[in-house]
Amino acid sequence: MAIVNTENKQKTIQSEVSLTGVGLHTGKNVTLTFKPAIANSGLAFKRVDLEGAPTIEADANYVTNTQRGTCLEKNGVVIQTSEHVLAALVGLDIDNVIIELNASEPPIMDGSSKFFIEALEKASIVELEAFREEFVVTDVISYIDEESGSEILLMPAKEYQITTMVDFGTKVLGTQNATLNCMTDFKKEISNSRTFSFLHEIEMLLEHGLIKGGDLNNAIVYVDKPLSPETMEKLRKAFNKDTIAVKPNGILDNLTLHYPNEAARHKLLDVVGDLALVGTRIRGKVIANKPGHFINTQFAKKLAKIIKNERRNNVPNIDLSQEPLMDVTQIMDMLPHRQPFLLLDKVFELSENHVVGMKNVTMNEEFFKGHFPGAPVMPGVLIVEAMAQTGGILVLSTVPDPENYLTFFMKMDNVKFKRKVVPGDTLIFKCSLITPIRRGICHMQGYAYANGKLCAEAELMAQISKVK
Repeated sequence: MAIVNTENKQKTIQSEVSLTGVGLHTGKNVTLTFKPAIANSGLAFKRVDLEGAPTIEADANYVTNTQRGTCLEKNGVVIQTSEHVLAALVGLDIDNVIIELNASEPPIMDGSSKFFIEALEKASIVELEAFREEFVVTDVISYIDEESGSEILLMPAKEYQITTMVDFGTKVLGTQNATLNCMTDFKKEISNSRTFSFLHEIEMLLEHGLIKGGDLNNAIVYVDKPLSPETMEKLRKAFNKDTIAVKPNGILDNLTLHYPNEAARHKLLDVVGDLALVGTRIRGKVIANKPGHFINTQFAKKLAKIIKNERRNNVPNIDLSQEPLMDVTQIMDMLPHRQPFLLLDKVFELSENHVVGMKNVTMNEEFFKGHFPGAPVMPGVLIVEAMAQTGGILVLSTVPDPENYLTFFMKMDNVKFKRKVVPGDTLIFKCSLITPIRRGICHMQGYAYANGKLCAEAELMAQISKVK
């Protein structure tokens, strides 16, 4: 497995765009507004109907309920049925967007992603300056739900591909498969596939008042049981129809299937939306047997954890014998630090959003005189300082006269030390932007590796200030 920086730029939308409709489960009118977002901010929902307009990131760790859609909750704030909106964003190759809602649930529209796709295209998709990361799959990753028999596999492939196989054990639906070999085909082949349900589920939901915004225009209803005249009358009233009947193919009338395998295609749409909660683009093939929101999101959580660990242990592949991009003399031309507080020897990589540097730790370091006599260990705070100096190269590279600037810490978060650093170790530092550099403020994730193993990590924020 590997986390790679691709040649592809991240994307957002050029302008905001809104659409209105009814929430499937709440029955409430809701307005959804897509708004542009900065690079590396990802996809996030914002509840503008609540005080402070709280934000919930599209993150698998916030999934709390998957019974009737994928629901997210953060600090008591809820987003229901997130999957159709997220599928549209992934299907259009969009990385960063704010999704504003004035209710807890996006509008169901026609039960697919079609109308979200159309709205986003009206807003125009634009590239940002930051490059996109991808999780490259090199080994098979799997998740099995023993209770339901559902299974998801992720295996190596040249691009993001998905196959879904559904079998509900009913004659009316049968066994169906759907495949998406290229995400650029999502709009054409998958986005208009509508949500579906079985009649016995519709009856239960209606009886308990849990499907207040449904009608025959936004859900395919498969009739999996004999219908009594009393049931037909209840459905007629619930769907506000003059008459209601069952088609020869076992589906309630007033709706025509877009595809014979529309159910399998919609399950694929759900997989795309649910796996958007991983937060990182995937380069691999997903095979989902009997997928559902529970197993989709459990797999997303597992995948997010693997990616997090991979990112931590993704030691930069540096040939230390090669000519560095910057040697210590060139580093001193950029950084104001001097001996004994210059803690960076070489820089090997420098791009718009990351930097890789190196330090050789020797017994001649001043701090070993007192830390600790007889058992020399590099202080953790100095490892973080060296990491920050590496990040300083990144932020100072954005100004034409770095020698006229000083770099100051603003904050440190999630600082962790994994193993000690001793004389003779070689430290490799990698710092990557969490958000783009703005007004000289650099927010980055830093990792320090000693002899090929992670020894420290931290989120760092620093600001450069021009010397007066």
